[in-house]
Amino acid sequence: MSALWMPQPLELRMVLIVVVGVFLASFVDGIAGGGGIISVPTYFLAGLPAHLALGTNKLSSCIGTAVSAGRFVKSGYVDWKLGIPSILLALLGAHWGTLLQLALNERLLKWLLLLVLPAVALVVLRQRQLPEEKREMDPRRRAAVVWLSSLVVGAYDGFYGPGTGTFLILIFCSLAGMDLRTASGNVKLVNLASNIGALFTSLINGKVFLLLGLIGAVASVAGHYIGSGLAIKDGSRIVRPVILLVLVLLAVKVVSELFA
Repeated sequence: MSALWMPQPLELRMVLIVVVGVFLASFVDGIAGGGGIISVPTYFLAGLPAHLALGTNKLSSCIGTAVSAGRFVKSGYVDWKLGIPSILLALLGAHWGTLLQLALNERLLKWLLLLVLPAVALVVLRQRQLPEEKREMDPRRRAAVVWLSSLVVGAYDGFYGPGTGTFLILIFCSLAGMDLRTASGNVKLVNLASNIGALFTSLINGKVFLLLGLIGAVASVAGHYIGSGLAIKDGSRIVRPVILLVLVLLAVKVVSELFA
């Protein structure tokens, strides 16, 4: 247990890097998802090896995402009929995605993602704003889109991860006809479920720096609280530009990893 609590010496430099980086990541994540693009490199920069960085990131992300989810739930921006099955499907998808990660070449997924990103960005740019009101749609079709995307994107989160929340918001708004605030609330529940699945796997394999992760969690809670508050208050005026920023950062991250 002591090795899990502190598997390597904790330095002040490490703490400062994590607090600043995780706060910024969580602020972005609370608005439009995609905070992992910033938080995962933060733990690498702090000096953690790859598996420990990913597991520790899931600890701080889970706690921060729970705060965002709680704000949306408290404000009434969650569709529980869609949300409860989505949570279960995201857990299942994250489990399958992790297993797939162990069996397939991750480089192939990054090439596919690089092809998809311009199309996603084009969809965002063509929309003057994300919907503030729910669109009329067959409830069965809406449920099918939400549940299938929760399973598939949950699997992506288990396999690779960055941009998960951003992709879900776009799918829930554009294809499932949900209003932005309710879509964001349901996305937080799905993202929390997939994070919990990944964290549990990391914990049982001893790949979490508990002390540093809990320090990061404090910064994550602050970032998510402020970011989700802005998303609830300002809607698409702030969410849309942050989504575009996340897509650009994700593209840069994928290209740098492919050609490193």
